[in-house]
Amino acid sequence: MNTSQAKPATPAAEPDLAPLGERLRKRRKELKLTLQEVADKAGFSVGFISQIERGITVPSLVSLVSVCRALNVEISSFFRQPAGRDPVTRHDSRPVYGLARDGQNGVTYERLSAAFPGNVLRSTLIHEPPGFRSEPMSHEGEEIFYIVSGALTLELDGERMILEAGDTVHFPSTRIHVTWNHTAEPATIFHTCTMDVFGDGEPEGDPKTSLAVTRAADRRNAIRKPRLIKGDKQS
Repeated sequence: MNTSQAKPATPAAEPDLAPLGERLRKRRKELKLTLQEVADKAGFSVGFISQIERGITVPSLVSLVSVCRALNVEISSFFRQPAGRDPVTRHDSRPVYGLARDGQNGVTYERLSAAFPGNVLRSTLIHEPPGFRSEPMSHEGEEIFYIVSGALTLELDGERMILEAGDTVHFPSTRIHVTWNHTAEPATIFHTCTMDVFGDGEPEGDPKTSLAVTRAADRRNAIRKPRLIKGDKQS
């Protein structure tokens, strides 16, 4: 089952920037950290960190946040995402972005939530291609998955469950969790978590009047051709 696809996003940085993995490796060496030290701090294996640096593996948004924390740097230093300033996002104009260059990963995101003082919820639509599998992870906070279309396998502390369209799951993010699209069709997931995956900095606005509304008229008949938003030159 296909879902709506928003208009393509415009790349947010110059195309001649070094790949994400090379920039992460450069930062690690600036801090004089070993792969093992970064892996331990981020909660991943040495092999996973090495694969990111060599461009073999593209991390998920949450994984990249964990790696950036280990490197004592904001995610915005390596990857710029759409800002959450507008209270309303429209289904046919919402930016679609991804971490991979040349689409080798295929996972794309749409930001749904706004940023305002005191907000703790971060929401995205995640579009996963067939066969995509995340790396095992655990972090602070909690999260909710709502399967919009397709199906997803979720493993929590070694226990597997299959979630199909319309199913939801809510769990503490401190539990070790892995997800993968075990089907031959794309999956779309409405994901909400309390971990700061956007790196907005200090939000602006008035929490008494802030809101975010998304319109999804005729979502299943829309067509998306996602482009990549690459990192910027912030430090």
